[in-house]
Amino acid sequence: MELKTARLTVLIDPAKKAAFERLCASQDRTPSQVVRQLIRDHLAAHGVSYQPSGSAAAAAGNDDPAAR
Repeated sequence: MELKTARLTVLIDPAKKAAFERLCASQDRTPSQVVRQLIRDHLAAHGVSYQPSGSAAAAAGNDDPAAR
């Protein structure tokens, strides 16, 4: 599971935010879950790879790639 410790602040129109929150609630998902999925999809669509944080080695502070 990825560590979720970084914050992303997005300024949007209040009416759009309310509509988004209603849609998320109707789908039994949080806005954060949806935004994280949108970011993963956008990265994949553009061929951007990344190493998810949260592996046992990363959580322990072990930077040895062989430990992952």
